[in-house]
Amino acid sequence: MSANPFTLDDLRRVLREAAGADEDVDLDGDIHDTEFDVLGYESLALLETAGRIEREWGLTLDDDTLGEARTPGELVAAVNAHLSAARAA
Repeated sequence: MSANPFTLDDLRRVLREAAGADEDVDLDGDIHDTEFDVLGYESLALLETAGRIEREWGLTLDDDTLGEARTPGELVAAVNAHLSAARAA
């Protein structure tokens, strides 16, 4: 498990690696509060993204976490909450 927090830049990288990026979307822009579907990422792409996050950061994200995280900012916060809980355990 990484000792570092999961950042929006980490998510941008993982999104690109897992599912690529729509040419009409600027992932380097202010995407914090932009819904994933507006960014062109649907459930299958997010499942692949979650799998990569789990492997790289050594944690398990449940289906509720993925379903409730509608924006990159929400997913970053959820991953960091899981990391904090795992470190405290």
